Amino acid sequence: MPTSATILTAGPRLAAAGLAATLLCVSVQPLSAGPFNMFKSRDDQGQQATQSGSGGQGGLFGGLFGGSRNSQQQGEVTRSELPTGDPEVAMILNPGLGTPTLAPENVAATKAAIEQYRAIVAQGGWPMVAPVAMKPGRRGTNIQTLQRRLQISGDLLSVSEPGRYDAATVAAVKRFQYRHGLPATGVVDSKATVAALNVPANARLAQLEASLKRLQQRAGKTSNRYIQVNIPAAQVEAVRNGRVELRNTAVVGKVEHPTPTLASKVSQVKFNPYWNVPTSIVRADLVPKGRQFASRGEDVLAAYRMEAIDQNGNILDPRQINWYGDEVYGYRYRQKPWEENSLGFVKIDFPNKDAVYIHDTPLKSLFGKAVRFESHGCVRTHNVDRLAAWVLDNNSAWSLARVDSMKHNSIQENVTVTQTIGVYFTYISAWATPDGMVQFRPDVYGLDTRGTYASNY
Repeated sequence: MPTSATILTAGPRLAAAGLAATLLCVSVQPLSAGPFNMFKSRDDQGQQATQSGSGGQGGLFGGLFGGSRNSQQQGEVTRSELPTGDPEVAMILNPGLGTPTLAPENVAATKAAIEQYRAIVAQGGWPMVAPVAMKPGRRGTNIQTLQRRLQISGDLLSVSEPGRYDAATVAAVKRFQYRHGLPATGVVDSKATVAALNVPANARLAQLEASLKRLQQRAGKTSNRYIQVNIPAAQVEAVRNGRVELRNTAVVGKVEHPTPTLASKVSQVKFNPYWNVPTSIVRADLVPKGRQFASRGEDVLAAYRMEAIDQNGNILDPRQINWYGDEVYGYRYRQKPWEENSLGFVKIDFPNKDAVYIHDTPLKSLFGKAVRFESHGCVRTHNVDRLAAWVLDNNSAWSLARVDSMKHNSIQENVTVTQTIGVYFTYISAWATPDGMVQFRPDVYGLDTRGTYASNY
C-alpha cells in the first residue's frame, strides 16, 4: 500500500474524487434487498435504457448480485449504486500499489500493531465521536473529541488549537480514512467514516489478532505469481515476485451469500461466457418472474436473452414452458453473451468446490462505492480487462488490445492458462505494513469480532 506520506500529500484530485464517492456511498451495512429487482418489465427496461445511455451501466441481471436497487434498512433509504451518468462513476480510485497483503514482512508489522492496540485497550480505548458533520474551519467540543480519538490511534500528532478543525486535523482524518479503505476526503461527513471512528479499540484488536493467524497461514506460502482477493477489503491484487502489479477494487459476497476462502490456480480465461443461473435464483427469482411475465402474455427468457435447457440438453422453445408447472424447476437456465450479461465479457476460472470465479460486470458504478459487499459469492473486479491481460501475458496472441476487443464482439473463446498463477481468497480484516500503516476493513461476516461490529467499518 502507499506510505502515510503518500496519502497525506495526495493532493486535491484524490480529495475531490474521494469526497464525491463518500457523499454518495452512505451505507455502512451490506445491502440485503431481494435479488430479483433486476427483473423489470419491458417498459421499465426502456426507461432504464434511456437513463443509462450507452455502456451497459444498468446491468439487467445486476440486481441478482446486488445491482441497481434501493433498499429500506432500519427506516432509511440506502442508495445501492452511484447514479448512472454522474461523473463520480469515472472517479473510481483503485488503491495504490505497494506491499502485497500477503507479504511475509506484514506478519512482523501486524504483531507490532497488536502490541500497539493492546496498549490502547489497556488505557481505556478512545472516545465515541458524535455523528455530526465536521469540516475545516469549524470549532467545538465535538471536534475536540474527534481530535482526541485520532491522537489515540496515532493519526493526529498535534493541533494548532484544540477544538478547531485545522490543517493537521484534515491530514489526520485523511490518514484515518485511507487506513480504513474510505475515500480520503479529510472531512467527517459520511456515515461510513463515523462508523469506522466508533468501532471500539478492543474490536480492532480482535480483528488484528484473528487476521494475524490467517496471515501466518498464507504469507510467504504463495506461488511466485498469484491473484489475491481480500474479502473484507473487497480488493483484488495481482502479484509477481513479491510486487503488486495491479490492485483493483472489487465486489464480493453479501452476508447471506459470503465469498468463500480458498486456494487454487487459474485454469482458463473465458471471453463472452454464458451465465448459468444458480438453482437458488431459479427458485427464488426466475420462476416467480417468469409467471409474472406469462400472466401478461410475455416471455421472460426473450426479455433477458436467456435459454432454458431440459435434462436431455435440448434448448426449449419458450412457448413450450409452463411457468406454473413443477417441471420449470428441473430446467437449466443460462443467459447468452451480450453487453448486459451478468458476467460481463470475461470470466477467470479456477477449480474450487464452491464454483466461484472472478468476472466482469455491466454494473461498473458499483466499484465507486465505499461498501462493496453485493454479490452472491463470486468476485467482480474493476479493470478486469487488465487482469485478464496480466494472466495471459505469456501468450503472445493475447495483448490488452485484443482482450479489450472481445468486449464488443460477443465471440466466445476459452483460453487455457499454461503458466502457474495461484488464486487465494483470504479473509484479512486488519493488517499492518512495514511502514507502520495499520489497515482495517469491515469484519463483514463477523468472523473476528463475534458479529458485534460485523457491518461497521
